[in-house]
Amino acid sequence: MKDWNVILGVDVSKLTLDISCASRGLHLKIENQSKGFSLFKKWCKTNTIALKQTLVVMEFTGGYEYRFIQFCESHFIAYTRVPGLEIKNSMGMVRGKNDKDDSFRIGQYGEDKIKRLKPSRPLSVNMLSLRQLLSFRKRIVREKAGLDSTLKERRHIYSVEKTDAITKIIKTKIKANQKHQLEIEKEIQVLISMDKEMLQNYRIITSIKGIGKVNAWMTIAYTENFTSFPDARKYAVYVGVIPFSNTSGTSIKGKPKVSHLAHKELKQELNQAAKTAMRHDPELAAYAERKQQTKCYNLVLNNVKFKLILRMFSLVKRGEIYIENYQRAA
Repeated sequence: MKDWNVILGVDVSKLTLDISCASRGLHLKIENQSKGFSLFKKWCKTNTIALKQTLVVMEFTGGYEYRFIQFCESHFIAYTRVPGLEIKNSMGMVRGKNDKDDSFRIGQYGEDKIKRLKPSRPLSVNMLSLRQLLSFRKRIVREKAGLDSTLKERRHIYSVEKTDAITKIIKTKIKANQKHQLEIEKEIQVLISMDKEMLQNYRIITSIKGIGKVNAWMTIAYTENFTSFPDARKYAVYVGVIPFSNTSGTSIKGKPKVSHLAHKELKQELNQAAKTAMRHDPELAAYAERKQQTKCYNLVLNNVKFKLILRMFSLVKRGEIYIENYQRAA
């Protein structure tokens, strides 16, 4: 583990960055663009902050931090991104909130947790493009679902005819969204086919019964092609299929439950995959049927999701396609 001389906390917003060094009481507010980054370098030079011995700590914002990350990578500055909820829960009792204070608190978090913080890997251009395409596809799918619902309600409530102007507009927008969705999916497939490692892992995990193309795309995107999670169990916790105990002393004796702190979208996609696997995979169908004799359906479904995750990580690690009824020789 490298010893960092300086820890900088960065509060990221769309237009500005608040940068603080909590241990030295320093603060700088800059624009979130090249002009601001130049001021940041001058500020570091003035305050004798050696950037190559500095670790920058910032929150995940979903995209606003990408310009600053590109600047850090081009200048070989180590950085790490931390979930905002983790930082918030580590603060204890706090009163009031503003960008400057938040940057100091992020810096204090970095100084407290320095022993276990690791610099993030450089951004993959292909992975970033894949996430953007999946995000836009999700928006199109949701918009199309809303239009479908509106069309059904209108037909049911008003008994409109086919010549109705609103109905025509809705149908036109639905067709356009279907076309755009196909274009985005084609673009995703082309992107994956151009990357040998992503293409190999895509073929491996789609060979598993129940794992379709959308599930495969999302798994590759959020595991960064199976590099950002050390094992299947860590990813299962992230998705929200691992139960945790709920006991305290002698009075609280709750059943183990999955945490609500999970990636709900990935979990929902895995729900559909598990249901499909329980219908079409003889091994998982027999497992589910046996379990349902003593367990409730939701618990069995959760177990099947975990088995699918285990299969994906195991096959990717070995670089093998899934084979039904496969038995390895002793």
